[in-house]
Amino acid sequence: MMYLSRDVHFSAAHKLYNEDWSKEKNSEVYGVCSNEYYHGHNFDMTVTVKGPVDPETGFVINFKDLKRIVNDEIIEKVDHKNLNIDVDFLKGKLTSCENLILEFWKILEPKIREATDNRAQLHCIKLKETDKNYAEYYGE
Repeated sequence: MMYLSRDVHFSAAHKLYNEDWSKEKNSEVYGVCSNEYYHGHNFDMTVTVKGPVDPETGFVINFKDLKRIVNDEIIEKVDHKNLNIDVDFLKGKLTSCENLILEFWKILEPKIREATDNRAQLHCIKLKETDKNYAEYYGE
């Protein structure tokens, strides 16, 4: 099994706020991340694909195709946006790092399979919200 990865970067604003809770409870749980005027991050994301190497192309997935999929399906929709307001596939969801990855996975996984005729699959998404905080998801 071969693994290959692509690193991408995007900047976005969001706030963590549960509409079912009081302002006080949101502040207690999310702290400054519940600020009514939002806050921003410079996110770094690594998308890892796994699969056998195609003997005809020498690729698991063409890096050009992976770049296009990630840029068209995710980056163009989230970069320099307010995740809570501007991104259709995040409407009504808490925009935690964990939930972002889950939503990104739902979008990228079938696109990667399609681009490789089901030969390769999404293996992992790692999303860094800050230099010290990140989440990883393996589709489990």
